[in-house]
Amino acid sequence: MSKNELDEALELIDKEVKKVGISRRDALKLAGLSSAAAVMGGTQAQANEVKASEAKGKILIIGGGLAGVSTAARLTNTLSNPDITIVEPNPKSVCYQPGYTLMGAGVYTKEDVDYNTKDFLPAGTKMILDSAAQFNPEENSVILTSGKKLTYDYLIVCAGTTLDYGRIKGLEAIGETYSSVDGSKIVDTFGDSGATSIFNIDSATQTFEQLEKLIEKAKSGKKLKALFTDPNTPIKCGGAPKKIMYLVNSKLEEAGVKDNVELHYFDDSSKYFGVKEYADAIEEQFKVRNFKTHFAHNLVGVDLNGKIATFNKTWTEKGEWDEDLEEYEVIKKNEEVTFDFDFIHITPPMKAPDAIGKSAIGSKKGWVPVNQKTLQHVKYKNVFSLGDIAAVKMGKTGGTVRKQYKVVVDNLVAVMEGKKPKAQFDGYTVCPLITGIGTVMLAEFNWSAKPAPSFPLDPTQERYIWWLLKVYLLKPMTQYGMLSGRA
Repeated sequence: MSKNELDEALELIDKEVKKVGISRRDALKLAGLSSAAAVMGGTQAQANEVKASEAKGKILIIGGGLAGVSTAARLTNTLSNPDITIVEPNPKSVCYQPGYTLMGAGVYTKEDVDYNTKDFLPAGTKMILDSAAQFNPEENSVILTSGKKLTYDYLIVCAGTTLDYGRIKGLEAIGETYSSVDGSKIVDTFGDSGATSIFNIDSATQTFEQLEKLIEKAKSGKKLKALFTDPNTPIKCGGAPKKIMYLVNSKLEEAGVKDNVELHYFDDSSKYFGVKEYADAIEEQFKVRNFKTHFAHNLVGVDLNGKIATFNKTWTEKGEWDEDLEEYEVIKKNEEVTFDFDFIHITPPMKAPDAIGKSAIGSKKGWVPVNQKTLQHVKYKNVFSLGDIAAVKMGKTGGTVRKQYKVVVDNLVAVMEGKKPKAQFDGYTVCPLITGIGTVMLAEFNWSAKPAPSFPLDPTQERYIWWLLKVYLLKPMTQYGMLSGRA
C-alpha cells in the first residue's frame, strides 16, 4: 500500500467515524495504530526504540510467519543485546493470509498479499530456511530436517497449522500443505471442477476464477448449487468459511444472478458461532440471504469429476432407560450423505505439523500445551508458544496474535531476568466477519464468550466502516505495525 492509498483510506475512515461520533485518532488507537506515521514508519521507528532490558540468552523461534516475526521484532525492541534465530522453511512466510478471502472475491490480487519475509526481518535476527524435525527439550536442542542441531536457552514455537487436504477422500494427491507456499498441487487437483479453497495463496486466486465461471453459467439461466464447508477440526480464522460464502453471494447479487444459485453451508458443529450474540446475528443474516444451513455435516469425500460431495452426517437418538443413572442412553448415529455441486469451497481439516504436535513439546491432541494466560509451556518453563499451533481454547486469528505476542515477549523477558511471568492473555479474539462487498461485522470476544467490542457501537451490526478497516487499514497495520513489533 502506498502513502497516497493510505491517505485516501484515512479520509474515508474520517468520514465514516464522524458519522458515528468517533474521532480518527480514537478509531486508530482502538485498532492498534497510534497514527498514520506509525503505520508507514515501522522500520525507522524500530531502530530508534530505547532498549529496556539487559537480559541475555539464546532465543530460538520455530516459525517465521506473522507470530514469529512480530515476536522477534518486539524482542529486538526490548532487549539491549538480542540473540534471536528464526527457523522457517518458507521465504514467503509473512504473506498476508487474512487477505486470501478477499482474493477469492477479486478484491485483492496475489500481488497485494505476497511478501518476502526478508523484507520484514528485524535487524540482527538470523533466519534459517529449514524446519524443525525433532525436539529435545530436556537438553534444550532442536534437530532440523537438514540434520543440523540447534541449541537454545529459550524456545518460542509458532509454526502455525498444516492444511490436511489429503484427509478428504478424492484429495489424497494434495496431501498436507501450507497457506503461503506454492499451491500448484491444489490448483492442479481441483482443475476446472468448480472446487475451490481460499486457504492457500494460489488456490485463492483460483477461487476467484471459478467464481467468475459460476457467474457466467448462472447468466444462462441454469439453476446451480454452491457448497461451502467447515470441517471437524480447529481452523485458522474460524469465520473464513462463512466470509467466502457471503462474498460469493455478494458477487452473484452484483451480477444479477443470485436467484439462479443456491448457497449451502455445511458445518460439523451445531451452531453458527461460539458467541451467542454473534451466532444470533449470523443466523438472521443467513435467513435474509436465503442460505441453506446443514449442521453436523463434515466433508469426508469429493468426486471432482462427478461433482459430488460426501458428508458424514451425525445425530443422536434416545436409547433405553438406565435405571441406575435414571436417564436415557444417548446413542450416537451417523451416515454418509451426498450433494451435487457446481461450485464448492473446501475448508480443509487442519492440525499442527506432526514434528511438533507429536513431539516432546506437543500433546495428545497434537497442539503445544501452554498456560492459557501466560502462554508458557505447561512443562518446560523456558518454552513459550503462540498463534495457531498453541493449545489455546479460543481464537486462531491474526487479531489474536496481536495480543498474544506482547504477552509472550513480556513473560519471556521476565523469565530471562529471573522473574515470574505476570503478563496475561485474556483470550481476546477478533474476527472481521465479511458479510458482503462493503460490509463487515466486527466480532470481538474473549474467554467470557461474550462480545468484547473495542468501539462504542453495536458489534452485531454489519457496517461499512468495518469494511474500510478490513480492506484498507488492517493490512498496513500488520505490515508496518505488528511485523515491526509495535501494533
